[in-house]
Amino acid sequence: MNWIILFIAGLLEVAWAIGLKYTDGFTKLWPTVGTVFALVASFLLLGLALKTLPVGTAYAIWVGIGSVGTALLGILLFGESANVLKLVSLGLICVGIAGLKLAHA
Repeated sequence: MNWIILFIAGLLEVAWAIGLKYTDGFTKLWPTVGTVFALVASFLLLGLALKTLPVGTAYAIWVGIGSVGTALLGILLFGESANVLKLVSLGLICVGIAGLKLAHA
């Protein structure tokens, strides 16, 4: 169950990171409210997952999910570059996330 909580926390990290772009420097109310909600929820869920998961593994996976998700949404939503090196690097992060999960099993 804590792995699912950690995964949701990672998705919420993506939400708040992308949300920052939509807040326009925290000048837009509803995007700011949504971003702050996602940020708080992400941290709370990460904290819950850390009750039983090792901090190094859980934090690295949380950051990895956030990094990959944010980078991919940056490409899809904001037209950021999607060159081969960037995509391969994101793939390597995914391999690292899977490796950390398998190493804990």
